[in-house]
Amino acid sequence: MKLSHIFTLCILALLGLASCEKVLDKTDLGSVNGNLIFKDSVLARMNLDYIYDQNLPNWGGTWGTRPDLSDESFGESKFFEGTLVVNDVTDFGTALNATNNYGRIRVINMFINDVNSGPIAQATKNRLNAQALFFRAWRYFDLVRLYGGVPLVTKPLQAVGVEARDLAFLPRNSTTESYKQIVSDLDSAILFLPGKWGSSDWGRITKGAAAALKGRVLLFAASPQFNPSGDAAKWQAAYTANKQAYDLLVASGYGLHASFDQLWFQEVNNPEAVFLTGFNTSTGDQVRKNNGYDNSTRPSYTGTGGGSNQPSWEMVKAFPMKDGKKVGESTKYPYTDQLFYKNRDPRFDKTIAYNGANWPLNGNTAFKVWTYFVNNKTVEARASNTGFYTRKAINPTVGVSDVQFSGTDWIEIRFAEVLLNLAESACGINNLDEAYTQLKAIRKRAGIEAGTDGMYGLKANMSRDEMFEAILFERQIEFAFEGKRFWDLRRWKLIEKTLNGKRRTGVTINLNTTGVPADFATNRDNVDLDLAYSKYFTIVTKQLDTKYAINWKPEYYFFAIPQSALDNNPKLIQNNTWGGGFDPLQ
Repeated sequence: MKLSHIFTLCILALLGLASCEKVLDKTDLGSVNGNLIFKDSVLARMNLDYIYDQNLPNWGGTWGTRPDLSDESFGESKFFEGTLVVNDVTDFGTALNATNNYGRIRVINMFINDVNSGPIAQATKNRLNAQALFFRAWRYFDLVRLYGGVPLVTKPLQAVGVEARDLAFLPRNSTTESYKQIVSDLDSAILFLPGKWGSSDWGRITKGAAAALKGRVLLFAASPQFNPSGDAAKWQAAYTANKQAYDLLVASGYGLHASFDQLWFQEVNNPEAVFLTGFNTSTGDQVRKNNGYDNSTRPSYTGTGGGSNQPSWEMVKAFPMKDGKKVGESTKYPYTDQLFYKNRDPRFDKTIAYNGANWPLNGNTAFKVWTYFVNNKTVEARASNTGFYTRKAINPTVGVSDVQFSGTDWIEIRFAEVLLNLAESACGINNLDEAYTQLKAIRKRAGIEAGTDGMYGLKANMSRDEMFEAILFERQIEFAFEGKRFWDLRRWKLIEKTLNGKRRTGVTINLNTTGVPADFATNRDNVDLDLAYSKYFTIVTKQLDTKYAINWKPEYYFFAIPQSALDNNPKLIQNNTWGGGFDPLQ
């Protein structure tokens, strides 16, 4: 990806020099006088770019892709072993550190305070503050979905002296109050942000991005984690917000990208990229912002890759068939484990790399990936633990020497999510026709067959509960390895039902010892794959969770406030699911 020019002046302009960087690239403003910055809109915007750099999510969101915390992949963790203790989820932050949540919120609050105190034109102030308010909402949402209500700090607190320390001992606001503040910040952002920036400002927060985040926030608030009683007003609020996001984005030219797999490789004016983090291909220390995902995910034997994000057998089998019906339900496309790759939802081949699959890599359009074993030895330099790799968002044109500097942007909110958020919230208010409309749009773009009934494999006349299930299933497929699955299962309180007592599995694909052509190893790229799987390969399933069966506990739906935070602030109260008196459902 080329280095785009997000702003036209930088701090070096003070020295008579010119330079250009991407909005999310590193900018050290520590040596610049604050009074000077907030008298000049260009320099104030550069200070805002520091907030972007501090707060934009990395690949997969604030917790990364974390497929190990779902049925997408596997991996040992205290979460799934059931051994989580009070101090294990430390996102709350206790140290005086500009990089933790409250440190970042302080920087945002200082920015808003200084902008408002400066002589910049009010319209410019509004637009600068709107972007900062978006990120304050983003930070607080990250805290609330983990812990429930948290102390709300909306102005910079004094940092020196005993009195200032005592004033900083703030109690937790209720979860309802916390959500209200998040929504208020996002409403202000929606009011003052443009529907779309010019190409040189691609990546800045738009009106539609703020509305889409509001829709996501209120969808969480309406979900069973926060709304166990199914309060209809919360579902209505979620629907209203997501419909607003949809309308604003469509009016500004956003929509589904034409290609499910290529959407990751278009940058400026990508219609699907609602809220994104920009990365670049620079090798220079001061401007480098490489994403790391591509290099860590592609197979190690193709270059410098790490082979992470390996799909489980459960994830592989989750994808429906070409007609949109689930495995075992399609009469047009019968499924067998031996030919698992046959006639699947087109998103399957664009997400899962399997033994014998054509997977263009390093500019080689004819490349095929092989993950089988011969006499108990892998044909790979280092075998995939699950038998599979993730190919989503792996750039096929980037070569071995360049992959560590991948510049593929992370799209935190895709337009597809806006559609599915709208579908889910519509289902929440019993508007099932709206839900069907959005599901069909997603499946049509995916390439699923419409069928004679035009339902794209969806069951007709679903009940509300069936529709909720269908939407969560669609999210599982559409957003595989995008860091969404864990949060979906958690907000729906489905982790026990989906995973508890189970052990995730993978496969070992063995080359048979008899009946295989002698030249198979040298001629395998030319062999018919169906023939190879039918005659030459044997698929053996294996357990990936070898130390324990999954044991997620109910109290994990709201994590504990770390003891260090409680020790630092005597007014904080622990969650009632961890022995305290704070009710995160209030």
